[in-house]
Amino acid sequence: MGRQNQSRDSTSQGKQHFSHPHNLKLVNSALAAGTLTCNACEKPNNSNKPYYGCSSCQYFLHENCFNAPRFLNHSSHPSHPLTLVPIPTYSSRSYTCKACGSAGNGSCFSCACCEFDIHLQCASCPSSVLVDKHPHHMELIFGSPYQDKNMDYICDICNVIMNRNSWLYYCTGCDFGSHLQCAISPEVGVFTTQQPRPNQNPNRNSTMEMINAANEAHEQILAAQMSAQIAARGREACLDLVRPTRRYSYY
Repeated sequence: MGRQNQSRDSTSQGKQHFSHPHNLKLVNSALAAGTLTCNACEKPNNSNKPYYGCSSCQYFLHENCFNAPRFLNHSSHPSHPLTLVPIPTYSSRSYTCKACGSAGNGSCFSCACCEFDIHLQCASCPSSVLVDKHPHHMELIFGSPYQDKNMDYICDICNVIMNRNSWLYYCTGCDFGSHLQCAISPEVGVFTTQQPRPNQNPNRNSTMEMINAANEAHEQILAAQMSAQIAARGREACLDLVRPTRRYSYY
């Protein structure tokens, strides 16, 4: 009974988050819908999903933002892991998202040494999507789909010229591409530790499996040869024990 009371007391006290010095308590989502803004993703709470907050500081986080990982390996920036920072570390207290090209003032996944920053919701964009404007799956790519990186291209959904450095969803076979926000409504969700890279060879994994299998088979052959040699030497030693000893006479 004592442990149950202790658990309830712990729940009522809220949860600790690294971004805020006070415990964050569960907020009634129905009452808070549309009236509160998440300090991490800067989006209002327009759903009935759980919300955590510190009322005295007016600091609130969506549950998904609350549970976002502190570090993230993302294919858009393979050189270094990205660190979740609660506020931009630049003197301007803002950043430009490398994914969608828009400014941000809340939390972001950041590589300080490369000045690489992305929104939490952009970091959780799925690697492929299917939209009603196009019959095929579109893959997430991290820049211009063309060899000529100076070529302008237009979003096939909203017909607006796209930023050549921003991410997009793209169907290679049809040369059909779109802004992230035109294909989906990005929100913080599931973060994958390693998303598929664009233009990745689909046969790469099967090729590596074949190579690994061949190496394993080669090692097995070598082991069998060594075992056979050891066995042969053992048999030879046994024969030496039963063979008559040669006698030599000296004159």
